[in-house]
Amino acid sequence: MAGPAGRLETARVLGECAGLMTTYSSLADLVAKGAGLLAKGPVALIFAEDAVEIGSTVAHHAALGFRSVLAFLPPALTPPESPGPAVHWVSYDTRAPDAVPEAVNALIAAAPATWFYYGYNAEYLHFPFCEHRSISEMLAFHTEERRDAMLTFVVDLYAPDLSQFPNGVDRESAQIDRSGYYALARHDVATGLPKERQLDFFGGLRWRFEEHVPWERRRIDRISLFRAQPGVKLRPDHTFSDDEYNTYACPWHHNLTAAVASFRAAKALRTNPGSRYAIHNFNWHNSARFEWGSQQLMDLGLMEPGQWF
Repeated sequence: MAGPAGRLETARVLGECAGLMTTYSSLADLVAKGAGLLAKGPVALIFAEDAVEIGSTVAHHAALGFRSVLAFLPPALTPPESPGPAVHWVSYDTRAPDAVPEAVNALIAAAPATWFYYGYNAEYLHFPFCEHRSISEMLAFHTEERRDAMLTFVVDLYAPDLSQFPNGVDRESAQIDRSGYYALARHDVATGLPKERQLDFFGGLRWRFEEHVPWERRRIDRISLFRAQPGVKLRPDHTFSDDEYNTYACPWHHNLTAAVASFRAAKALRTNPGSRYAIHNFNWHNSARFEWGSQQLMDLGLMEPGQWF
């Protein structure tokens, strides 16, 4: 899987092999009729906030080996051509308040024990050695380590030339920050004490242009991969009600982590009128070309292979 073009070609070949896509009229329709899709994971949930790079996003995750890729689209958006039989479309208002945690929590209740990934359009999951290992292999190892969730860093991508790409998105020339990432202790609201094995992570465009980003949206940590369990709920701040899900590792050694290469911050900064006219260039001296591979992300310390080799 050598970059976005390779992933799209892989997904195209998969699409020629079998199957037609399924379209669900609502989240309730998916829960009622999609038991077969939800029963066996891993399942990718893609929430499309706009029309940018929907096709490449679902193709990327289909090529990673997810058994099902469920793309949630507002009714005003038309699904692009399906990249394969694993991709299914759900009509859903993704811009409504708390739309994502409500959908994720409904699917947790409908499919306990299934591994899920959730993200947005123009976001691309990467994990250690994803070029030649499948998402199922990686999660099987993670499960053997008695982990039910995996920390991911949302790593901002951005176009180098905003005059050519005014929405900040271009996969072929995508840039990434090589430095500027840091962590702060996460404190328990009730006791004021630091939480065990939990940190708040920052960096990327949200850090460099923090004056345009509300404080509650500056974190780049997200528990994007998790195994559904009865009673566990996703909260609006991308943490879970079970505190162990929010930890970056188990008590006895380092665990796998992953990264989500994301144009979402770039899109937001170029969409909001206040930041759009204040920011003329995302590049700085620590920008580097994104190589669309896991080694670069591991070299930059943006994901951890743990004991998996």
